[in-house]
Amino acid sequence: MQINEEIGKKIRSIRKYKGLSVEDLATLIFKSKATVSKYERGSITLDVETLYAIAKALNVQVEQLLYMEPRTPAPLTPSLPASFFRNSTRFYSYFYDGRINKLVRCVVDMMAETEGGGYKTLLYMNVKDFEHYLQCENSYSGYTVHYDTLTTLILTNQATPLEKLTIHILASFLESEQKWGLMSGVSFRPFMPIALKMLFSKTPLEETKEMINELKISKDDIRKMKLYNMLSVT
Repeated sequence: MQINEEIGKKIRSIRKYKGLSVEDLATLIFKSKATVSKYERGSITLDVETLYAIAKALNVQVEQLLYMEPRTPAPLTPSLPASFFRNSTRFYSYFYDGRINKLVRCVVDMMAETEGGGYKTLLYMNVKDFEHYLQCENSYSGYTVHYDTLTTLILTNQATPLEKLTIHILASFLESEQKWGLMSGVSFRPFMPIALKMLFSKTPLEETKEMINELKISKDDIRKMKLYNMLSVT
């Protein structure tokens, strides 16, 4: 029953954020308004075919509607060198957007292992609050690959496939509550390639002025840029 309710909450949250009424969604999946309301309340169980139909109607990955306990043992093998990612499936990340002078919150969900050896990954960018993280400005899907000294996330914007992100995190084999990464991709405001610093954490962080300053490009970052002629995050 709890699983039905949690899936229903996700459907309702995404539906409202996309500006659809219950009747709109019912029309898209060829169900009655009453049936969709029961899905959202969790009073009846969704069959797999309908779950996929709802995901398609809402333009999201079906995994985004599934119930997943945060902070549970991740689907990563015990021998995996990526210690930072081993004991969690959900991570919280932050970066500072100088175009709007604002801290941007993100949520990363890591799913099961793929055939190629990576892990199915979903990223929700610019969430208002972590409790309602599905209501985000942009969502990305892709996969994560762990190496001995590096973890790489390769993601595609679900609404605009042209936009792809790559995130590199160094020394993920070291156990830590927080990790720094470099995110690179394409900006649409204005349209240009970009790269920026990104902070990852196993738990939500207090959004202090000190943390915001760390996310901004520092004098030391500029010194390294002049030295290497490139932006680096170590």
